[in-house]
Amino acid sequence: MFDWPLLLQNLPLLLSSLLVTLEVSVAALVIGFFIGIVIAALRLSPIAALRRFGGAYIFVFRGIPMLVQLLFIYYFLPRVGLPNLSPSAAAIISMSLCCGAYIAEILRGGLLAIPPGQLEAAGLLGMSSLQMLLRIRVPQAVRLTLPALVNEMMLLVKASSLVSVVGLADLTRTAQNIAASDYMFVQDYLMLAGFYCLINIPLGLCGSLLERRLKGQAA
Repeated sequence: MFDWPLLLQNLPLLLSSLLVTLEVSVAALVIGFFIGIVIAALRLSPIAALRRFGGAYIFVFRGIPMLVQLLFIYYFLPRVGLPNLSPSAAAIISMSLCCGAYIAEILRGGLLAIPPGQLEAAGLLGMSSLQMLLRIRVPQAVRLTLPALVNEMMLLVKASSLVSVVGLADLTRTAQNIAASDYMFVQDYLMLAGFYCLINIPLGLCGSLLERRLKGQAA
């Protein structure tokens, strides 16, 4: 069933594409996390217009499939006079915008769970709203929502397979090209699945370990 010499021959190509997948996923996660902080803060703003803007952002980017967002950014924006984007840039932008919407709602739940007394005490100490957000609210929100954030990271890695449609040589695109050349579809796609597990299983284990450690510190 398996052609082991052929698997070993294709392994360097898949390892190279693994780096592409990791680079795109990590970049999108970092940018999306900061977008999520901003949007979550807007959703909790006392100013109604800012709350509506944050809600509209989440509604749009959670409501439209990421594949559609990717195709729109890659193909449509250059047609309205904007510079042509590379496949990697379009992938990072679309993944970041979509990831930011989900992280915003995750963090908003964590921010709402913080006892109001802590914020009142910080205000009495003279801390500004931005200082309270960055030094009190966000760290605690991350701790409270860590399982959901880890799950979002894993979903983002899996969703990165969509970037193959714009020609980015990620894991999925490389496996498709290999399968189209050697016709060993079962073994090539099993190898592809194994590489995604190689990313997500350690990520899930690290998330569980960190969660237990944070609970131990809180106790």
